Amino acid sequence: MAKIFCVANQKGGVGKTTTTVNLAAGLAKVGQRVLLVDLDPQGNATMGSGIDKRAVELSVYDVLLESATIAEAVIKADKCGYDVLSANRELAGAEVELVQLEHRDQRLKNALSVVDADYDFVLIDCPPSLSMLTLNGLCSAHGVIVPMQCEYFALEGLTDLVNTIKQVHANLNRDLKIIGLLRVMFDPRITLQMQVSEQLKAHFGDKVFDTVIPRNVRLAEAPSYGLPGVVFDASAKGSQAYVDFAQELVRRAPTL
Repeated sequence: MAKIFCVANQKGGVGKTTTTVNLAAGLAKVGQRVLLVDLDPQGNATMGSGIDKRAVELSVYDVLLESATIAEAVIKADKCGYDVLSANRELAGAEVELVQLEHRDQRLKNALSVVDADYDFVLIDCPPSLSMLTLNGLCSAHGVIVPMQCEYFALEGLTDLVNTIKQVHANLNRDLKIIGLLRVMFDPRITLQMQVSEQLKAHFGDKVFDTVIPRNVRLAEAPSYGLPGVVFDASAKGSQAYVDFAQELVRRAPTL
């Protein structure tokens, strides 16, 4: 049975997509079968996996509207080692179309249940807003991985996200919980980041992953080549950190 995790944070620009594609590549590198679901109409996780979103025939949009199955729509990202359920601009229209449909928040969950045995991990890249798309992701998932920078405003955004997860847990998905907080773009030379990191560990305890992702220029460059950093430059510190994170997640997975 696949472990299904949303990578979510209601604050934009915190490295959600970078985390999703690099964790997917890291998990593939350590021998896991991975499906990446791109739920963001911008399609950055699709492009970052080497897939041209403009050339995609079937996407997550078709799956949500039940005009295609995941097996029909999935694309193999050969260089990256994982499968992708892609997204493009069409997905923005799904917001409006889903509102009128029955079981609108369960569409992705129902589709994923069919391919459950084909994967060890399913990673869902969510948009930054709490939309019908994000809700579909949260209703499908066993838990949420929260990438966050160690700065003051990130703590503010985390409070909002925790409240959202509590509401979804209470009303729509009893399995949903925070799997862990991943500290990203981390620079130990900045005193404030060290202080916020300590605050997180004091407050959330073992919900804070041991792995820390450093600020790294090679991770930032990789998307322009249509690759995760883990594939683009495996020797970079950021890439090695994501492989370490993948190994930590595999170790933790049986208890999650």
